[in-house]
Amino acid sequence: MAIKPQPQWQRRLASVLLWGATIYLLVNLLAPTLFGSQPPQVPYSLFIDQVEGDKVVSVYVGQNEIRYQLKPELGDEGKEKAADGQILRTTPIFDLELPKRLEAKGIEFAAAPPAKNSWFGTLLSWVIPPLIFVGIWSFFLNRNNNGAPGGALAFTKSKAKVYVEGDSTKVTFDDVAGVEEAKTELSEVVDFLKFPQRYTALGAKIPKGVLLVGPPGTGKTLLAKAAAGEAGVPFFIISGSEFVELFVGAGAARVRDLFEQAKKQAPCIVFIDELDAIGKSRASGGLMGGNDEREQTLNQLLTEMDGFSAAGATVIVLAATNRPETLDPALLRPGRFDRQVLVDRPDLAGRLKILEIYAKKIKLDNEVELKNIATRTPGFAGADLANLVNEAALLAARNKQNSVTEADFREAIERVVAGLEKKSRVLSDKEKKIVAYHEVGHALVGAVMPGGGQVAKISIVPRGMAALGYTLQMPTEDRFLLNESELRDQIATLLGGRAAEEIVFDSITTGAANDLQRATDLAEQMVTTYGMSKVLGPLAYDKGQQNNFLGQGMGNPRRMVSDDTAKEIDLEVKEIVEQGHNQALAILDHNRDLLEAIAEKILEKEVIEGEELNQFLGQVQAPATVAV
Repeated sequence: MAIKPQPQWQRRLASVLLWGATIYLLVNLLAPTLFGSQPPQVPYSLFIDQVEGDKVVSVYVGQNEIRYQLKPELGDEGKEKAADGQILRTTPIFDLELPKRLEAKGIEFAAAPPAKNSWFGTLLSWVIPPLIFVGIWSFFLNRNNNGAPGGALAFTKSKAKVYVEGDSTKVTFDDVAGVEEAKTELSEVVDFLKFPQRYTALGAKIPKGVLLVGPPGTGKTLLAKAAAGEAGVPFFIISGSEFVELFVGAGAARVRDLFEQAKKQAPCIVFIDELDAIGKSRASGGLMGGNDEREQTLNQLLTEMDGFSAAGATVIVLAATNRPETLDPALLRPGRFDRQVLVDRPDLAGRLKILEIYAKKIKLDNEVELKNIATRTPGFAGADLANLVNEAALLAARNKQNSVTEADFREAIERVVAGLEKKSRVLSDKEKKIVAYHEVGHALVGAVMPGGGQVAKISIVPRGMAALGYTLQMPTEDRFLLNESELRDQIATLLGGRAAEEIVFDSITTGAANDLQRATDLAEQMVTTYGMSKVLGPLAYDKGQQNNFLGQGMGNPRRMVSDDTAKEIDLEVKEIVEQGHNQALAILDHNRDLLEAIAEKILEKEVIEGEELNQFLGQVQAPATVAV
C-alpha cells in the first residue's frame, strides 16, 4: 500500500549514527594501539631471572599483567647511559613466592594503577552511546521491510496491496465471463466512480458497500479488480485475516490506516476478501464475552463505513465471502453492505465464454469444440475451468504435441473429477473382475434411469485415492430443479454396482461403501428437507438454517423430534433406498446377457466410451416392473 516515504535527512542521520557507533567500537578495541605504544612482552621465566640477577628496580603487579622497570645500564666509564631503565611486561602465573623474592632483593613493588583513558576516549564514551541509541531506534522505526515501509510499528499499518491505473495487471470486465448479472450490478458502481455528479445532482447516493456472495472460485476477487479497472481508479485489496494480529488493537489500527490511505487516493475501491474472518456475528460471543481482537476490528470497520463519506471522499467498499450466514447483522444493514451481489457458478453459456477467454492463452487445435467441453463440465466454477485448461495444456506438453486437442480436455476433466490414474495400483484378476461388473452395473442402471444423466464412459483403471474404477455420467443440460422421480433414479443408479455384485458373485464387497453413503444421504434429504414422503407429509425435519456455499450448515442437522417421528424418518429412508436397490436388481437381472458382454469387453480393453459404449447401452431394455 502507498505510504509516505521516509525523509532523506532522517535516513542520512541514521546512517551517520550507525557509522559513528561502528567507529566507537573500533576505537575501543584498537585504542591501546592507536593512542599509545605497548612495552615489549617477555616470558615469565626471564622476569624471574632478571629479579634474581638483581636487574629490576620496581614492579607493578596487575591481575592480568606484570610491568617492571630494569635498572639503568652503565657505560664504559661506569656512568649511566640513561636516566631510566627499560620497561617490560609479562603475563603473571600463580606464584605465591613472588612477593618474598621481590622483598628479599629490595625491589619496590605495588599494585598496578588503573588505566587512564585519553581525553578522546572519554569524549567518545559520553557522546557516542546516546547517539547509538537514537540511531538504532530511528533505524528500526523507519526501516524498509522488503521495500515496504513498516518498522517496529508495522503491525499498526495496513497490509493492503494497491493497484493503480496503468499497472500491467489491470483487469476489465472483458476478462471476466459467466457472471453477467454481477457485472451489470457492478457497472453501476463503475458509472458512479466515473461520473459522480450525474448521481449527486439528483440527490442519489451510491451504496457504500457491496458484498459479493458466492461459492469459492467463482471470480469474486477478479470481478472486484475488473470494476476498479473499468473505473480507472486505485484498487486496494486486503484479506480479512490480515487485520487480526497478536497485539490487541492492531486490527482496529489497520482498519483506520486503510481508510486513511483510501481517502487520500479517492475516488478508489477498497476490496476486503474473506470478510467473514473479521465480520462474524458478535452474538456468538466467546469466553470473555466476545470482546476480543476480532470484535474490536469489526467495530472499527463499522465506524469507518459510517464516517468515511462525511469528508466527501468517494470510496466504495467491496467485500467477498462464501459464508454470508455467519456475518454480523450490523454489517448488512442499510448504509453499510446493503447491496449483495450473487456470483454463482456459471451456466452452459457462461462456461463457454470462460473457456474462450482462457483458451486464448494456449495453442488450441483447430478441431477443438469448446462447447463440447462446456457441456461436459456442469458445476465447474471459473477457477475450475482455468485449472482445466491449464491441465489440458500440461498433458499436451507432456505428450510432446504441437497443440492442445479435445482428447487432452477430456482427460483433464477426468483428472479433475476422478483424480489421477493409478496404473501402479495392480489389481488381482478376481478384484478386476469384481470392479468390472460393479461399474457395468452402474452404467446399465443409469442407462435405464434417465435421472442420473447420460453415461459417457466406463473405466476400471484406478483413479484418485480410493476409486478402483468409475462410471462417468454427463448431464445433457444444466438442471436447477429435480423432481422425486429423478432423485429416485439417482439412488437406483448409485446402487447398481452393489446389485451387480449380488447377481454375479452372490456376495458383496467394500467397494460400494461410498455409493451406499451417497444414496442414504440423498434419501434422507428427500424425507427431511424436500418433504417427499407420503407418510410424513410436506414437512421439513432439518434445522432449516441457510447452508453456506460449501454445503455446510450451522448447528444440528435435525430438529428436535419425537422418538416416533425419528423412527418414521428412518423407516422412510430405508424404504426409498430399498426400492432403488430392488429396481437396480430388476434391471440387471433383465439384462444379464448384456451385463456379461460389456463386462468381458471392459476386462479386455479397461476403458469403453464413445460410439462403442453407445451401441452397448442402446441394447438395454427396461423390465416391466420398473417405471421409467
